[in-house]
Amino acid sequence: MKKVNTITLTSIAIMSAVLCVLGPMSISLPFSPVPISFATIGIFLSLYVLGAKFGSLSVIIYLILGVIGLPVFSTFSGGIGKVAGPTGGYLIGYVFLAVISGIFIDKFKNNKLLQFIGMISGTLFCYLIGTIWLSFQADINFVSALTIGVFPYIVFDLTKIVFSILFGNKIRDIINNKLKA
Repeated sequence: MKKVNTITLTSIAIMSAVLCVLGPMSISLPFSPVPISFATIGIFLSLYVLGAKFGSLSVIIYLILGVIGLPVFSTFSGGIGKVAGPTGGYLIGYVFLAVISGIFIDKFKNNKLLQFIGMISGTLFCYLIGTIWLSFQADINFVSALTIGVFPYIVFDLTKIVFSILFGNKIRDIINNKLKA
């Protein structure tokens, strides 16, 4: 088993902190309980900086911090009630988003198209879990949940994916160079 060094632990902590900073930043939409969240860009960047395994771990740490009550979720909220509420499925979906996207980012380091496909796949899985949960919580059908919980967010999420593909490796290099200095 590979030992985890101090630089790796520090990087996990930094990326968890980045998620805690970006997570509360959100834009509420008047027709939906689901805000436009900046947490997903933090997830993608964590995967570039840390890889699939440790990037996913940083997402889990972020979620645990939110569940125990720190105001790290959208609109500076936290607690188990947020996970149990209408947007909780999307929060849980972050873990699957990280694992799926991270596998593609790790496996296809030099293939931006396959990284894009992986991040789209992870995002779609997050959408699926979130939409099922939103449908259940809001007592609406699946198509209605898609209408208020997915369709308005597609352009924003595609933008975050493209940004991450363009700058993820550069941000990783900057962080790694600073930590090793």
